[in-house]
Amino acid sequence: MKKTFFLLLATSMLAGCGATERLADVGKPPALTAIENPMTQPDYRAVSMPMPTPQVVSKQKNSLWASDRQAFFEDQRADDVGDILTVTLDIKDKAELDNESERTRDASEDAGLNSFLGYETSLADVLPESVNSGSLVGGESTSNHKGSGSIDREEKINMKLAATIMQILPNGNMVIQGRQEVRVNFEKRILEFAGVIRPQDISIDNTISYDKVAEARVSYGGKGQITDVQQPRYGQQIYDVLFPF
Repeated sequence: MKKTFFLLLATSMLAGCGATERLADVGKPPALTAIENPMTQPDYRAVSMPMPTPQVVSKQKNSLWASDRQAFFEDQRADDVGDILTVTLDIKDKAELDNESERTRDASEDAGLNSFLGYETSLADVLPESVNSGSLVGGESTSNHKGSGSIDREEKINMKLAATIMQILPNGNMVIQGRQEVRVNFEKRILEFAGVIRPQDISIDNTISYDKVAEARVSYGGKGQITDVQQPRYGQQIYDVLFPF
C-alpha cells in the first residue's frame, strides 16, 4: 500500500513539473515547432484599438485612381493579411539612475510647575520630596533616516526578423507578428516579435525599423541544456516563494 502511494505521489510530481516530458527528451535535441497558422492557436487574440471614424472611399468614373490609394503604381511592399515584411531590431537601451535622500529631526520638550494658585507648596504632601516642581515634565526625541539607490542597466539586440501581417485595423494600421527558432546542437534560441505598424512607415525595400512599431513586444529566450542549467530547480523556486525569512 505504501509503495503504491509513493508511486502515485512521484508520478503526480513528475507530471506537475513537466519532468515526464523532459525525461522523454533525454538525449534528443529540442524539437522545432511546426509551421502553423498563428490565428488558430488557443492563445491568439485579435487586436482591438481605438479607431477614428471610417472614411468612405470614392472613385471617379472612368478613372483608375481611388481615394484610399497612396501611389498610382503598385509596389511590392507588404499591404495585406498574409504578406511578409522584415523588421529590423537595433535596440541599444541604457539607463542610469542614482538617488540619495537624508532626513534628520530633533525635538525636545521641558515643562515645570513653579506656581499653581499657591498650592505648589502642597505637592510635597502628594508627591515624593525629591520632586522638583520646576522640572515636572521633560521629553526628547531624535529621528534619523538615510537612503540611497542606484540603477545601471544596458541592453543590446541587433538582428532582423521576418514578420507576417496578421490583421488590418479599420484605420489602415497593420498588426504584425513574427517568430524565429534557431537550433544549434542541443540549444534552441527563440525570437518572437509583435506590434502595430503604419503602412507608410514601411520602406521601399519592404523593411521597417522597430522604433516605428507601436505596442512592440520583443521576446528573446532559449530552451535546451544550457538554459536548463542556468535555471534553479523547481523545488528551490518554490522554497524561495514560500520561505518568509
